[in-house]
Amino acid sequence: MKYVPLGRTGLKVSRVCLGTMNYGWRMGEEASVRMTHAAIDAGIDHLDTAHAYGKEGESEVRVGKALAGRREEVVLATKVGLYWNAEGELTRDSSPAALRRMCEASLKRLDTDRVELLYLHIADGKTPIAESAGELKRLCDEGKTQSVGVSNTSVEEMEQFAAECPIAACQPRYNMLQRDIESDVLPWCIDHGVSVLAYEPLALGLLTGKFTADHVFAESDWRRNSPLFQGEAWRKNLDMVEKLRPIADDLGCSMAALVVAWTIHQKGITAALCGAKRPEQICDTVTALGIPLESLRGMESRFIDAGIATHFG
Repeated sequence: MKYVPLGRTGLKVSRVCLGTMNYGWRMGEEASVRMTHAAIDAGIDHLDTAHAYGKEGESEVRVGKALAGRREEVVLATKVGLYWNAEGELTRDSSPAALRRMCEASLKRLDTDRVELLYLHIADGKTPIAESAGELKRLCDEGKTQSVGVSNTSVEEMEQFAAECPIAACQPRYNMLQRDIESDVLPWCIDHGVSVLAYEPLALGLLTGKFTADHVFAESDWRRNSPLFQGEAWRKNLDMVEKLRPIADDLGCSMAALVVAWTIHQKGITAALCGAKRPEQICDTVTALGIPLESLRGMESRFIDAGIATHFG
């Protein structure tokens, strides 16, 4: 495993990290514990969860149980500012009182007295982001978190946030198909020493190569509503994936490992947050670290032929 600095915190995190959103929706407690232990045993030391992962906080509860006796082996992150209301609706609230309430609830669920990284999950569009930042700074000063991060934020919001509270990490969506942050968020983070931990590096599974053009998504599968999986974009994306497959074959790795390796070697990307439903999936993803940057650079023209520009760091 390779470990890199987390912002200017003095902490280091593995370049492949475990995202635990599945713990709140698709996995039971026993499976979540097995997954967590497999990830730690594979060298992953950074786990990411959120107050809103599961309508009853299932992800945080399961992470807490899985870390019993192993808490000091991980850099633990959670997020506040998004929650499920009494009507079962996902609701934004980044007011200071709500952030404090969610933080306290998250710590209780996680069975810990502090996390290493606490994110603002998303701004609510009503609370001035400086007020949200100020409350997270107070929670940090009180020792409830060692550092603070932001997720799903614009450069303007990060500027306002950073004026009140140092930002250790930024967590945006980033993958081969969704690269908006390259124009603004990523350069800002590079310039300000902020770590970038990319979520959805596999584009909701599309980049694993497991889908075919005739795949039928279940009514309950929310991917069916993603523009990545619709119309002409869906066909173009599948074509691109097929062009990547021979690259993975020549490097002797899975599609998932190739894509994650490409992601973590892009300029300014600190680590990739990877979810999984089975231990063997996360263990396969970790093999991305065995793909040398030089090997990826040697394939650069083939990535470009597949329609994928590269900015290897």
